Amino acid sequence: MTQTEAVVSGRPAEGTVFRVMLRMQIHPGMEREFERVWHDTSGVIGGNPANIGQWLLRSAEEESVYYIMSDWVDEPSFRAFEGTAEHVEHRVKLHPYRSNGTMTAMNVIYALCR
Repeated sequence: MTQTEAVVSGRPAEGTVFRVMLRMQIHPGMEREFERVWHDTSGVIGGNPANIGQWLLRSAEEESVYYIMSDWVDEPSFRAFEGTAEHVEHRVKLHPYRSNGTMTAMNVIYALCR
């Protein structure tokens, strides 16, 4: 079973997917431009063979708060990507929109998807 199959099937996926979630507070009035730049530059992450998928989410509860979630085949692959020039350049493009942010890394245990 592949890593993606384990996640989609709802079977235990421990150690099969490494998920990163960023919480970003965006400067008020810059939200739509941030969304556009994120979308236009998302190929940097999506083009990495270790990336399984990525999402941009806007908070329904906090104004100007976004979450960026990405799934990776494993933690070492994500950490290797984190240090690349491509990743640094991607972060530089998003940085002007951000007033604050945090990163949380985790391992997917179960995923119940339809």
